[in-house]
Amino acid sequence: MTSDTPRALITGITGQDGSYLAELLLSKGYEVHGFIRRASTFNTLRIDHIYQPPHTPDKRLFLHYADLGEGSRLVNLLREINPHEVYNLAAQSHVRVSFDQPEYTGDVTGLGTTRLLEAIRSTELDCRFYQASSSEMFGATPPPQDEDTPFHPRSPYGVAKVYSYWATRNYREAYGMFAVNGILFNHESPRRGPTFVTRKITRAVARIAAGVQDSLYLGNLDAIRDWGYAPEYVEGMWRMLQHKEPQDFVLATGTDHTVRDFIGFAFDRVGLDWEKHVRFDDRYLRPSEVDALIGDYSKAKRLLGWEPKVLTPRLAEIMVDADIAALKTEGEHYVDVVEGGL
Repeated sequence: MTSDTPRALITGITGQDGSYLAELLLSKGYEVHGFIRRASTFNTLRIDHIYQPPHTPDKRLFLHYADLGEGSRLVNLLREINPHEVYNLAAQSHVRVSFDQPEYTGDVTGLGTTRLLEAIRSTELDCRFYQASSSEMFGATPPPQDEDTPFHPRSPYGVAKVYSYWATRNYREAYGMFAVNGILFNHESPRRGPTFVTRKITRAVARIAAGVQDSLYLGNLDAIRDWGYAPEYVEGMWRMLQHKEPQDFVLATGTDHTVRDFIGFAFDRVGLDWEKHVRFDDRYLRPSEVDALIGDYSKAKRLLGWEPKVLTPRLAEIMVDADIAALKTEGEHYVDVVEGGL
């Protein structure tokens, strides 16, 4: 790589957003570094198609073992990589699970951001920092929600994200860091984890259509969400760090649909009546629910030129088609997943 090649670091590179962001940055000529957690099994499925072996000529994708719980490792790696841009996408990101693991969620999703920001500050790294904030921070605050809407989180995950949001603001204001919050509303894709409600629905639709599953168990069908397409949202992340000054931005579609609506879109794709297959299970209810999240992305449109193209009905079709194709390819290895939630 030449000295003027832009370098980016992505925490959470093996997740949905991290994998799409890595693809985007590689397409723009970046040298991309990603943090992955050590495990006894491979956990790089979403980035296997862009993986580059150690001896690849002109290699531009590098993976490092690291965890947001280990501050000293973050300091050492930041010194070694010396990135121009840092995207913090790592988190315990499942809202329902955060009620079962509130302390772990607070440590990784909340304090982990401070460890990373402090590592950047203490190494005097000249870089731009992106924090993956969430619409879950708004919680019970009525929609539409934008950058000035007060926060009222309704889960340990939302609380941890509010902490990270304010930590990012504080480091920007106290130390003059180029640090921004991307407040992203729900964004999905075929790479969404199978325990998240949209992917749980589309995987079940593929299996039911193929005759290998009969029922789908879900919790609250009345929750209203603003669902967009993840590849478009990572483009927005990148644009935030190219802006002339650090500001926080909402990314959303401005449209609203219930879980029931999403179920209908997905089952319609294969010509089935969802009411014959969907069952209620109170295990998937949250102790405190978030009724409606609908974003106002007008600031991002005005200042970044960002605007969503894929809306929820089309998103459901994309995901169903991908799960049908995956089921045909993977067959019996396309295992059933029973967990779910928003």
